[in-house]
Amino acid sequence: MKKRVINRFPGQGAAAVLGLLPFLLLLLAYAWGSQVRLEANPEDKLLPAMSSLAAAVERVALEPNRRTGELQLWADSAASLQRLAAGLAVASLLALVTGLATGMVPYVRAALAPFVRVLSMVPPMAILPILFIVFGLGELSKVVLIVLGIAPCMMRDLQQRVMELPSEQLVKAQTLGAHSGQILWRVVLPQTLPRLIDSLRLNLGPAFLFLIAAEAIAAESGLGYRIFLVRRYLAMDTILPYVVWITLLAFLMDLALRGVSRWAFPWFHQGQERA
Repeated sequence: MKKRVINRFPGQGAAAVLGLLPFLLLLLAYAWGSQVRLEANPEDKLLPAMSSLAAAVERVALEPNRRTGELQLWADSAASLQRLAAGLAVASLLALVTGLATGMVPYVRAALAPFVRVLSMVPPMAILPILFIVFGLGELSKVVLIVLGIAPCMMRDLQQRVMELPSEQLVKAQTLGAHSGQILWRVVLPQTLPRLIDSLRLNLGPAFLFLIAAEAIAAESGLGYRIFLVRRYLAMDTILPYVVWITLLAFLMDLALRGVSRWAFPWFHQGQERA
């Protein structure tokens, strides 16, 4: 019997090649487009040559800034990652506590779930000016924007994941005499933590979006600040490496979270395909 295409799986080597193929095609398309534009106009800044990109990377990553003496790329990365880490930590804690409460306790769900649902519909960028007015232009407003941007969605996700736990488990725990605290600690929490990590992984992209937006408007350092600072000079040779670097950071964070989840909760990933 002929094997259907939906039942054919690539080997490890073939999967690696197929995964790299789109990136290679994108790189070739950029190189070709850059060559065409530079041949037509050697002063074109939209698609810098690969050599210009390499020179810009060397300048921002390896040469100290003339004004501050810092390595620009690493200083900007450190500033942004500190803000991002604070926002992700607070959002995860709020999501875990609220998700467990609304998922487990019907009275809490009736009181908080509608509010969280409405809060998740508020466009975070629309309230950014309010955050700057209330919290000032310092670090706090940037962290709060990240929290407000991702925490409500994570709360709703965690609530749904808690409510999807098999009711038989809760009934058996109560039959064995477990009180609500024991059910929370021994039954619900262990199964919720890997789902929290999954929710955090899904919200890394939006978290970076809110971080870059806040830094672009009011900051003196950071990846978003640097991109919007050099855009006035049309410095695409700096902007493009920064965009690639931000993407790489997000990918590495996602990879690290996936590794932590697989290491800490191997039972949760049994039978799952590699994400």
